[in-house]
Amino acid sequence: MPVHPLVPRFLEKVWGSSALFPWFPDSSLRIGEVWLEHPSGTPLPLLIKFLFTTERLSVQVHPGDSYAQEHHQSNGKTEMWHILRAGPAAQIALGLNQPLTAAGLHADSRSGAIEQKLNWIDVHPGETFFVPAGTIHAIGGGLAVCEIQQQSDVTYRLYDYGRPRELHLDRGVEVSDLRKYEQPPEFTGCLAESAYFRTERLKVDAGSSIPADPARTFWLICIEGPSAGQAWQVDSGTNPIEIPVTGNSVLIKTFVPQIPLVGCKAAKRFADLTSTHPHRPVVGNL
Repeated sequence: MPVHPLVPRFLEKVWGSSALFPWFPDSSLRIGEVWLEHPSGTPLPLLIKFLFTTERLSVQVHPGDSYAQEHHQSNGKTEMWHILRAGPAAQIALGLNQPLTAAGLHADSRSGAIEQKLNWIDVHPGETFFVPAGTIHAIGGGLAVCEIQQQSDVTYRLYDYGRPRELHLDRGVEVSDLRKYEQPPEFTGCLAESAYFRTERLKVDAGSSIPADPARTFWLICIEGPSAGQAWQVDSGTNPIEIPVTGNSVLIKTFVPQIPLVGCKAAKRFADLTSTHPHRPVVGNL
């Protein structure tokens, strides 16, 4: 069968929410993450999840591939966030609002002063933010987010608002980009693209069909419409597949590119930026 429904796995978090509708039924638990998994249990090449927040997540950073492989025998973690729902004061933090030294970041993380040195951004539904490995970041409360990332769960917490959870200051500081955040160019033609994934936004009607890809598998996540919260793996093939939605819908399509950084008008500029500034975040809005 070329189309496989993905199965949700619900994870409780201290910063999570019980308000999961319309993507999933509301819960009596504080659900922070919903991971979408293949029904066979086989790990996907990408980790696809929904996030639901009532409080700020920890200030954190993820390592790149070489560091993660050396220290954890794991992929690094580059990710993107597509904002689905945002309260009136909802924010995320990407990078720093001023340059820091390694010693300064270490001290500010211990004291909590790092919270005031982050680049906080007001966010709205429909915006997309690309977060390369090495970018210090945080997600605020009052948000629902679709996150697509490398298949990795390596996270270094720098600051956690006094919650009794482990911090990872030495390694976190070691992999962090310490420069002041600079507003990058926007992607056009796709939500985000990197060597790890390309993500697009599709509007479809019930009964619509799209071509399968003869060379690659891709994933569809319904974010708006009667089928919101459902997701599917579409195996490589040559025949068109009918998209299994029940009404007018908005989907996210994501896949691992064979040849990275082609297709988006901003891709060459992004490649130039990341060759010299490998941790600079890129914001897209489509």
